[in-house]
Amino acid sequence: MQNPDKHTSISFELFPPKTDKGMDKLKATVTRLNELQPEYFSVTYGAGGSTQERTFATVDWLREQGIATAPHLSCIGADKDEIQEILERYRKQGVNRIVALRGDLPSGSGLGGLGELNYANELVSFIRERFADHFHIEVAAYPEFHPQAENARVDLDNFARKVRSGAHGAITQYFYNPDAYWRFLDDCQARGIEIPVIPGIMPITNYHSLARFSDACGAEIPRWIRKRLEAWGDDLDAIRDFGTEVVSQLCRNLLDGGAPGLHFYTMNQSGSVINICNNLGIRAPAP
Repeated sequence: MQNPDKHTSISFELFPPKTDKGMDKLKATVTRLNELQPEYFSVTYGAGGSTQERTFATVDWLREQGIATAPHLSCIGADKDEIQEILERYRKQGVNRIVALRGDLPSGSGLGGLGELNYANELVSFIRERFADHFHIEVAAYPEFHPQAENARVDLDNFARKVRSGAHGAITQYFYNPDAYWRFLDDCQARGIEIPVIPGIMPITNYHSLARFSDACGAEIPRWIRKRLEAWGDDLDAIRDFGTEVVSQLCRNLLDGGAPGLHFYTMNQSGSVINICNNLGIRAPAP
């Protein structure tokens, strides 16, 4: 479902809480964000399925509320029977969208943690083989390239394999340089890749945690943004205000340039996401 005012497709990512208190917080966050009429909420899945039961609990609650849900599913460390069982569970719940990922190896597992499917394109092929077109399959895209890729060409080759295997759409890693996104689309077009590529959007609320996460996942924080955030130190209000302004402008540039929608990495928080959406003219309908 799209927002009726601007017809902008938005979606939100959640991670499964570890505690009952966290689950209560997530429910409150979803209630507020759902007023913006997102197309769906996605739910992450830990390395090697380490959050599997919490992922199921989160998906179960969302489906009980009648909320469109797209569970993440990673294949590293899992066998085909296990993946088949999970997908059957989701099909019975009425889930019709999956975010298909390779996933990361659990810490300390080494190569022994590999399962029967080791790459996302193999998982996409498996889903299509067993479930045909029941699931709309989203895959990951990396405008600034996957940190483990040998080079940019290899990374694009890997993305092309996922698309050829049957992916319907892609969600990008977050970025703050829109030129990286537009160049990635140009490279995709040159390879004949035509699926929608939705920009992933990370609100800026805490510089230190954002810097650590960005360094780990290979997302660049442009120097002019990094230096301004550093100058505010622990002034979280100033960081949030600046972050809302910067990310709102990024989103507006992307939408004006023709991006097919926005996927927000919410970190189970609603405030900054709602402020950004409001700046874009995406608001809850009047009662």
